[in-house]
Parts: sequence; C-alpha cells; structure tokens
Amino acid sequence: MGHKVNPNAFRLGVFRPWEANWFANPKDYTKMLHEDLEMRRVILARLRNAGIAKIETERSSNAQLTVTIHTAKPGIVIGKGGSSVDQLREDLEKKFGNRVRISIQEIKQPELDAQLVAENIASQIERRISYKRAMKQSILRTMRAGAKGVRIYCGGRLRGAEMARREWDREGRVPLHTLRADIDFGRATAKTTFGSIGCKVWIYKDQISPVQRRVLPLPEEAPVPNPPEPVPAPPEVVEAPVAQAVTSQPVAEPVAEPARAPRRPRTTAAPKAAEPKARPAATRAKAAPKAKTEANAPAAKAPAKKAAPRTKKADA
Repeated sequence: MGHKVNPNAFRLGVFRPWEANWFANPKDYTKMLHEDLEMRRVILARLRNAGIAKIETERSSNAQLTVTIHTAKPGIVIGKGGSSVDQLREDLEKKFGNRVRISIQEIKQPELDAQLVAENIASQIERRISYKRAMKQSILRTMRAGAKGVRIYCGGRLRGAEMARREWDREGRVPLHTLRADIDFGRATAKTTFGSIGCKVWIYKDQISPVQRRVLPLPEEAPVPNPPEPVPAPPEVVEAPVAQAVTSQPVAEPVAEPARAPRRPRTTAAPKAAEPKARPAATRAKAAPKAKTEANAPAAKAPAKKAAPRTKKADA
C-alpha cells in the first residue's frame, strides 16, 4: 500500500521522451549530470515568475549545450530586445564553460499543463486565498480547456490548522494504470508563515493511439507504397472467373429450352387423351347391362337343371 509512481517517469519510453538528451562516457557522466541539475536551478531561480513548465537540455559532439525553455510568458524570458536571454546565456557560459544556445517555446494552453496549474494554486495559497476555492477554480478552468480529467491534492497545515491534513478533489477520470493515457503530473510547494503546503496535480488529456506512439513513423510508411503495386494483379485474376461464369450461364440456357419444348405438346395432348377415355366409359356402361343379362341367364338355367331330377324322382 502507498506505493506511488511518478506518472511522467512511468511513461518514459512509451510515448514521452526524456528531458535530457545526451550521451557521455562513464567518467564524465557524473559531471554532466550535476551541470544539468545546477543549470535548471539557476534558470528557475532567475525566471521564477515567467511560468516555466519544463526545461530540456541537449548536448552535441562539439561541446555545445542547447537549452529549450517551455514557458507560458515568453515576453518575460526574452526581455526588451532579447536582453534577458543574452544575459542568461552569458552567465551560463561563464559558469559551465560550454557554448550555450537558448531556445524558447511558448505554451499556448497553460491550463492543460500540470506544473503551471500546481504553481498557480501554490501562489494563491501563499496569498492567503482559500485552498478549496483555488482548487475548484483550477479544476473548472482545466476542464473548460478540454481535459478529460483532473485531480488536485493539497497537504499540510491547511488554513493554519495545528494538525496537518490532506485534501483532494477530482473531476472526470484519471486512469493512472493505463500507459497509453496522456497524463501530465506537476507539483509545487507553497511556503507560508505557518509551514509548507504541497500541491500535486494530475491532468488526463487524452488516450494516445498506437500510431502516435511510433518513434520513427517515416521508415514504416516507406514500405507501404510497395504492396499496392501487386494489388492490381488480383483484380485481373478475379475478372477472368467472372467472364467464365458469364459464359457458363448462356450454355445452361439452351439446355433449358429443349426441355421446355417437349412439355408444351404434352399439355396439348392431354385433352385429346381425355376424350377417348370418356368414350370407353360409355361403352363400359353399355356393356354392363349385357353382363347383367348374362348373369341372369345362368341363374335361370340352374333351377331348370335342379327341376329335372325332381321330375325324374317323381316319375320313378
């Protein structure tokens, strides 16, 4: 119980890239890692009110360091005529001894960035605004911006209570166990007169499809045009059997025609056969009385034979 995993680190390599993109020898790895950490501290401390959400670093083979700053207020980072960016570049080059190139990217929807939402809630708590009001307003803005789910967590001496407690609020759904779910996580600390209050924010944007998760879509799309070339061949093979089926149909039609021809004379000959059947019926009717007369004749002869012996006995 209680095993929490950072959603950003849990999805590294699935569809989310690393914030530090560089390789180093085992001997130089520790030095470069601490350089990155110190660089992030310097930038965040100097541009505290610029709304910085993420800092990406990239090192090239010619010892050049490229720093990409994602911010919601690019005007504060750039300054008048780019003076702030130039001053920041010079300070980083002097401190780390490498050539530094800084690029700035604007965040068009800060309501959908978990880090910026957490910092906004922490700043409101520092100004003694009710934490419940700050949480509800942030949830409402985030859901209006197009998020599918938000969860906000605050813990510490809320409202200056003597006993610390935890409060959280949620709207929508936040599937933390789904790796395909694009969940952004951010946290910030509000330093108040009665102690520190921590804020955590989870924002569920959308579910990423397998096509979007591909790291290199170009090589996979290249072989796709090759299969359509053999595809036209099967239609030709399919058309041939269709033609054979069409030719087989006319062959069956002439076979049916001669079968129908003999049936017609049979139907016409039926009434003729009925007439002669009616004639023998009359003859049979006429022959019937003859049979009766013949049957009566022997009957009359029989008593005559019987009477003859009787007469003989009488004579005797």
